[in-house]
Amino acid sequence: MKKDIIEEVTAYIEGTRDLFIDVSDSIWDFAETRFEEFESADLLCKTLEQEGFAVEKGVAGLATGFVGSFGSGSPVIAVLGEFDALASLSQQAGTAVFDPVVPGANGHGCGHNLLGAGSLAAAFAIKNYLQQHGLSGTVRYYGCPAEESGSGKAYMARAGLFQDVDVAFCWHPATMNVVMHMSSLANLHVHFKFTGRSAHAAAAPHLGRSALDAVELMNVGVNYLREHMISDARIHYAVTNSGGFAPNVVQAEAEVNYLVRAPKSSQVAELFERVLDVARGAALMTGTKMSYHYEGGASNLIPNAALEGKMHEFLSELELPVYTEDELAFAQEIFAMIPEEDKTSASRQTGKKAHEMLSARPLAGFVAPIMDTMRVMPASTDVGDVSWNVPTAQCGTATWAYATPIHAWQTVAQGKSSYAHKGMLLAGKVMACTAIAALLDPALIEQAKAELAERLEGESYVSPFPDDVMPPNLSFSSKTAGAATEQTPVKV
Repeated sequence: MKKDIIEEVTAYIEGTRDLFIDVSDSIWDFAETRFEEFESADLLCKTLEQEGFAVEKGVAGLATGFVGSFGSGSPVIAVLGEFDALASLSQQAGTAVFDPVVPGANGHGCGHNLLGAGSLAAAFAIKNYLQQHGLSGTVRYYGCPAEESGSGKAYMARAGLFQDVDVAFCWHPATMNVVMHMSSLANLHVHFKFTGRSAHAAAAPHLGRSALDAVELMNVGVNYLREHMISDARIHYAVTNSGGFAPNVVQAEAEVNYLVRAPKSSQVAELFERVLDVARGAALMTGTKMSYHYEGGASNLIPNAALEGKMHEFLSELELPVYTEDELAFAQEIFAMIPEEDKTSASRQTGKKAHEMLSARPLAGFVAPIMDTMRVMPASTDVGDVSWNVPTAQCGTATWAYATPIHAWQTVAQGKSSYAHKGMLLAGKVMACTAIAALLDPALIEQAKAELAERLEGESYVSPFPDDVMPPNLSFSSKTAGAATEQTPVKV
């Protein structure tokens, strides 16, 4: 049966490969960032509709969020698709030198053009299998915006869009062919604004209340907080508005973005309250007012060994891409442009033997062994919010040269390469085969659900942000704190 599934899925995806490649390359061209992926979402919706999927748009209050469904009844299989780019990562495709298309413009520095199209390939292959074999069951493609910053899946999870799903699958572009058995850091992304009073900094400094002072004091306070939090937690910030460029004017407003991370969502919530107290203190010390609103948040990822084991079986048995001399040459050119620090970091992950082999031939032509112990990925993903609600499995496939750093121009440069397309199609096959195996084996689904319940240890999903927080394209919730006041949430 496994061989039959592999042959049927491979034949379908290879026979339709040009469609998925065109979608991926078009999304690469659009390069739209968080909650503004209008052309990308429109292309995916139209492609789903042309394939016979019923598409619901604007789900969970997300202007660029959608769900495409085919079939009826149980089991319900979810395939997660992403399509957002990153700011300031514009780069020409197919070149191994830094060369922006438009300096300062967006670019797909995490490969989500490939991710969305690869997941589309999986959804279409599952749909084809259902049709060809007359099976009951539902396949859904979840169009998930703003994974990089905004957490579209968290809004979907809060809206209950995964409550009737039996299993979910996702993947991510990578430098290796691997099934992920890992957790991730939960996070909360919050924007703080301080408002003070402008004044002449020399003639009337006593009349001014500096919002920039408040931002700086908040940052100092949070930096002192670092000594007194768990070692696995992380706090990052970026000043987004310093209040102007004139030093002789007391800054009447200033803004700062904060990202709080920890291994568990409950730890993030606790740590954020302490960060919030620091912000309140900065407002009190400077006589300014502080307001904040949520930009996004993500829960920690819950792995599922039952589904991952099956996924690894298929990844190991599917035919891996065969690379041309031109593909290997371009990958080698990219590898030569990767900083030595990134290569050293990669070698710690792969081991000395694999590092030496991949340094000479930087496209992985093998499948990494399945992880026997869970690792914690030192990053965050809103796939975590899905995994709290439904058993979820993910794989990575080689779409980039070995040691390629994500969120860098080298990633963008490879986003349209023929070897990236091959890795993308392999990921579609892996997810489709695993999903079909689950469709045909109810015991696998029950095993995956039992494992999820065990890993949660009685905890239930709690959204990383309050119910009144809406996606930025619609509204946001803010609270205000001043020298002695704190206002209730206001929607605007």
